[in-house]
Amino acid sequence: MVEIIQKDGTWSLETNVLRLTPGRDRSVGLLRRTLGELVIPLEALAGISLEQGKKSGRLRLRLREGSDPLLHAARGRLTESNDPYQLTVEPARYGVAEYFVQEVRNALLLEQIPSDPVTEYLLPGPSVPLSVSAGDGSVSFDGEHVRLEWNWKTEEAKSAAGARTLALREITAVEWQPSAGLEEGHLRFIVRNAPTEAPPQYDPNAVELWGFKKDPLMALVAAAVQARLPHPAAGDSTPALGDDTAQGRVGHERPAELVAAPSTSVAATEDEHDALLRRLRELGELHRSGVLTDEEFTLAKQAVLKRM
Repeated sequence: MVEIIQKDGTWSLETNVLRLTPGRDRSVGLLRRTLGELVIPLEALAGISLEQGKKSGRLRLRLREGSDPLLHAARGRLTESNDPYQLTVEPARYGVAEYFVQEVRNALLLEQIPSDPVTEYLLPGPSVPLSVSAGDGSVSFDGEHVRLEWNWKTEEAKSAAGARTLALREITAVEWQPSAGLEEGHLRFIVRNAPTEAPPQYDPNAVELWGFKKDPLMALVAAAVQARLPHPAAGDSTPALGDDTAQGRVGHERPAELVAAPSTSVAATEDEHDALLRRLRELGELHRSGVLTDEEFTLAKQAVLKRM
């Protein structure tokens, strides 16, 4: 066995597998800590590299395209602290890291592992049952059903219908988009025969994300669902995310319950502004009465002000 131990985590090369264990350092992201130890079969690897810097370096694993449902769901949007396939290396350990890289490459050559894409997932994805609360709702997945529940921050147009349960067979695709800058993120489930172009805050099949600490955990839900959907290379004719038809932009009218989505009219803008002012007053009353802590009140107020 060959291994490298760092504050960021421990990587070890064993017989036919690579074991990745996250460290306990505060730099390790919540997603990595929650995901826990990963066992990667060598057949899922396409390569490994070491990037050296003055202050620190980084080991990077490259997996074969289509082998991991988490990477498919994340679509390159994981931050370095949350990416389980990166390891921060101290300069004093560059020699060990180089030796580790060479040993992994030798193992791939010995096993004659190709680097081309695969047509089935070689990793199982996050274990279920899985439940995450973030943004304007909570999502639970037991392997067969997705349940969406709303909180007090959910827009009334979406929460009015109550909690939703989606059978896995109804879901054709899942999309996770982290918030970036002023752009909110989301976890959205594309449901068969129910296209919509509504923004996440009004879509009953989506959770809106605002960039808080637990938001990245929604990527685990996306990966767990993705692992149980047809593999993208399996020839499924379901329109891909981003396709106009998949998003309901071609040949479909918006569902009646979502007609109340934001409008460009002045009247709609004024109504929304008044609603946000009412929400601020309600938050202030909840804070004064002790229902909300100082931290909860600050986060909620910032979210409302951001929309204004």
